[in-house]
Amino acid sequence: MAFRRTSFSLSCVLATTAIGCASTMMPADGSESDARTTSDAMIRNDAVAMDVPSVPVDSSIDAPSPTDSGVAVDVASVEASVPSSHPRIMLSHAPTRARLRAALDSNRPEAMRFRSLVDAQLAGGNAYAYAAWYSALMGQLTGEARYCMDAVRRTETFVASEERLIAMNMRATVAGDSYLEVGPVIGSLAIVYDYCYEQLSAAQRMRWIAYANQAVSNVWSPMTARWGTSTFAWSGWSVDNPVNNYYYSFLEATMLLGLATNGENAQAPQWIAKFRTEKIENQLIPTFNRDLQGGGSREGTGYGTAMRGLFRLYHLWETSTGEPLAARTPHTLASIPALIHNMTPTLDRLAPTGDHARDSTAALFDYHRDYLQTLQTLFPTERLSAVAKSAIDGSSVPRVMQSFEYVHDFVYATPHITPRPLTELATAYHAPGTGQLSFRSSWMRDATFAAVQCGPYTESHAHHDQGSFVLFKNSWLVDDQNLRSRSGIEQGEEMHNMVRINEGATVLPQREGRACELLALSRAQGVTHVSMRTTALYNSPRVVRSEREWVMLDPDAVVVFDRVETNGANVTRTFQLQSAVAPTQSSSRWTFVQGAARLDAHVVSPASPAASVTTYSGSNFPGGGARLELRDGAASNASAFLVVLSAQGAVTAVARADMGADVGANITFADGRSATVRFSTTTPGAFVELRAAGGAVVTTGARPTTVATLPLF
Repeated sequence: MAFRRTSFSLSCVLATTAIGCASTMMPADGSESDARTTSDAMIRNDAVAMDVPSVPVDSSIDAPSPTDSGVAVDVASVEASVPSSHPRIMLSHAPTRARLRAALDSNRPEAMRFRSLVDAQLAGGNAYAYAAWYSALMGQLTGEARYCMDAVRRTETFVASEERLIAMNMRATVAGDSYLEVGPVIGSLAIVYDYCYEQLSAAQRMRWIAYANQAVSNVWSPMTARWGTSTFAWSGWSVDNPVNNYYYSFLEATMLLGLATNGENAQAPQWIAKFRTEKIENQLIPTFNRDLQGGGSREGTGYGTAMRGLFRLYHLWETSTGEPLAARTPHTLASIPALIHNMTPTLDRLAPTGDHARDSTAALFDYHRDYLQTLQTLFPTERLSAVAKSAIDGSSVPRVMQSFEYVHDFVYATPHITPRPLTELATAYHAPGTGQLSFRSSWMRDATFAAVQCGPYTESHAHHDQGSFVLFKNSWLVDDQNLRSRSGIEQGEEMHNMVRINEGATVLPQREGRACELLALSRAQGVTHVSMRTTALYNSPRVVRSEREWVMLDPDAVVVFDRVETNGANVTRTFQLQSAVAPTQSSSRWTFVQGAARLDAHVVSPASPAASVTTYSGSNFPGGGARLELRDGAASNASAFLVVLSAQGAVTAVARADMGADVGANITFADGRSATVRFSTTTPGAFVELRAAGGAVVTTGARPTTVATLPLF
């Protein structure tokens, strides 16, 4: 079976109905060091605008995507062909097979860890989440039959247990949790079938195929799903949502089963077509090109790491068929800077957006290393991959720690990539598709780092946090109470740094399916300005206006201004700051101290807010935490909150400096600099004047009211 793709040029435009432009091809010699390179401009596309139904989006956004860079790159036709003989999956690609064998022969650390894990399992070990295909991979690479014997035994035991349930007209275990694990389960079966084909009897092959066919059929036909003679309909959750983590599991099962059994399974061509044409070509590629500009995931920085599974499928498909799917959407390459910019300067945790069910703290984990290494393998000659190598090598996860991840550290190790310093990257990044913006004063580990959220809210694992931000210097200064929760899925407004709107005791929620509007974005001469509107997210007659201006004055100060107007006598507006510790008050300044870390919050407006501190404790919040609340007690339905935040005592004084109807502040820095920042109470935008220590004007005037394209390098 083959799929042919015609020649494309990078100058083609990715319209919302287009399937995209090819930008790479497998090299003529079949080597893994392919021709995927890009100029700084090639990761951007100003012709593509997000188009989310029912979600208002600024169509002028210039998003990170590959594009008409002015460089026309002709790509030869690529024919994707499924190998006719086993092994078909990945190891049919001679350079990959040779690389992995060489790693074992030369006793590379990641190869030895993987071999030791597999050998321990064969000796009776019981490693957590060990998959039978690990043994099969070792069998193929070493030629030792004992490994395939183990892989076949494990898979046969599992299939037989599933068959017993099916014979009783019961639901097979692979159907659990809406088929979430169908990818790893059927994927492992498929690889064992492929790598250990000769060790399987004809009867075993037929039984394994029958079981796997039924599982994959059930995924894509939820209303008629059956086991045995019984129908077990299920919800069909996310079978048509390429942005959801379940989708990648479904793709994994479908693709690997089709590849492994092609020529021996009458349904294999159907599964290959389902994966390659219906799901990737007609669904995922146009969705990603339309909705995920700038890389990353709308599910946040927790569940978003599931995309590493998708990137792995790109690699397996390419090494199995010769077709480089990774290049079909700019999202893939853009996901490298998206993740790096989400890391704190200490390279040990992430800006916390969305649910974090595995670990509430958003600590860097094996998954993030795997994510970046897989992308580096897909783009080995990219400058971004070289910078990513520095990021993960210098991170808190210089090698994976969990044994079930050893295989990925082995397969996707990148010793052939020479690191390039993080300082080559710009200090800010914007991913319009996810709404994530990040800024840092430098790439030093003691830099001040901030992340702001403003984009579409369309996924169930996302939070009610549009317009919110977090701030970090050596540790979190203001963060997210979800970090200290037991569940990691505390989504409500009261958990985030935003203005909470209540009607009586009821919090008015942000609504899924709507978006934060990014009105302005600029970063120049040490001043960053972000202007956001979140009014439409509430979809409530009680919320007339909800807008935030956010100004970062490098390196250690942030000015936050909110103009909020509501309708109703019983509606209140409360500015919130979240922290691991409760603050202390000195006049209009609130100070949070965590060891050597300090944050000062200077409250400029309202002049006399009703202030309170809520502390978190108990089983739901084992990490504790506190929330500073500033409620506007004025009789008016309109509020103007102005708060100046500074790290490590960078700001020594703040004085109110209104001009006409504009609300402003004069800010004095410990290093002798000064700044004046003002905002209109009715119109989006900011005025900023920044002066050097000697009084010379560094920059002055109204900030731009457009969304700027931030440089990549």
